[in-house]
Amino acid sequence: MPYSLNHKQETRERIVNSARRLFNRKGFTEVTIDEIMQHAGMTRGGFYKHFDTKEQLYAHAVTQFLCLDSPEHWQKKHVDSCASGHALARMIVNAYLSREHFDDREGSCPLVTLPSDVARGRKAVKAAFRQVLEMMVKVFASNLSQPKARQHALALVSMCVGAMVVARAIDDPKLADDFRDASRRYLLATAGWGAA
Repeated sequence: MPYSLNHKQETRERIVNSARRLFNRKGFTEVTIDEIMQHAGMTRGGFYKHFDTKEQLYAHAVTQFLCLDSPEHWQKKHVDSCASGHALARMIVNAYLSREHFDDREGSCPLVTLPSDVARGRKAVKAAFRQVLEMMVKVFASNLSQPKARQHALALVSMCVGAMVVARAIDDPKLADDFRDASRRYLLATAGWGAA
């Protein structure tokens, strides 16, 4: 009896979710197709029913972050899906620079965990990364009243991502917290989105 379309879609999502977590943890080059499929509870042969290459899967894994049916714990804790305007922008900043996001390496935003891999990737991977980046810029820009809202949003997104990258790279937990907290306070004050 053939599998339903729902089964195929669920299987594909399981592979992509497995890959996203492994890519976040280990990077693109360190993860094998066998490892992804084993992590998803399947065999290697099933991979090619859904994807042609590991890089194609990588692009899907990056964009999956935009449309998670079940947001990561750090997102659920800080973001109300019904929020809008300044409240939503503030929630995104607080979630992004939260301790929970800092600690969740596997469920992290690909902007933090994958930039070096993406820089070496092909066109599809770079396009997927840009989509995630543009989504964050769009939310920030739409909640800024300055004449150059997009330019300001680009700087704010850079600060969010950069603060988390630096915080994860250093070996001093207190200094890592200081980077995240200082960036959050400065970003929210600069944007006019209220207290952290």
